[in-house]
Amino acid sequence: MIYEFEGRIPKISDSAYIFENATVIGDVTVGDDVWIGPGAVLRGDYGKIIVDDYTAIEDNCVIHARPGEITYIGKHVTAGHMSVIHTGTIYDWVVLGMNSTVSDFATVEKWAAVGEGAVVKNMDKIDEESIAVGVPARVIGKVNEDYKKLWTDYKNNYNTFCKRYRENLKKL
Repeated sequence: MIYEFEGRIPKISDSAYIFENATVIGDVTVGDDVWIGPGAVLRGDYGKIIVDDYTAIEDNCVIHARPGEITYIGKHVTAGHMSVIHTGTIYDWVVLGMNSTVSDFATVEKWAAVGEGAVVKNMDKIDEESIAVGVPARVIGKVNEDYKKLWTDYKNNYNTFCKRYRENLKKL
């Protein structure tokens, strides 16, 4: 469901795919070939949300922003099932593991990976190409070239989902 709220109208690329039971409200921009899965909620009611091109927002993610603030999600990002992003900044090629949280004013830089269930606390920063796990999230290593290749392949699969779901998903 896509909603206008108090004059704030979502801007959604024609090539994006949003499940009918996902919710997009207000000042939300969804870029090219963005795939938004079942149950996801992007609520731009008093903050702004930007989801850049080729990103996958998987099932039951929750994305919000504080009043007058911006949640930015870059290109080729994978937000795993049930991730929460609240007034955070996520740069290109990031992987957020399932059920992870990026809290207010936290930053996850390019090609970083946040493990399943990890919590990036308010105002924390995960540096480029770092692997962070735990509560609170702490860096345990660096992303290598094999990881980048594997995740580039996974991300390219999600990029095809927009077209494939539009053409092949059939309600029974």
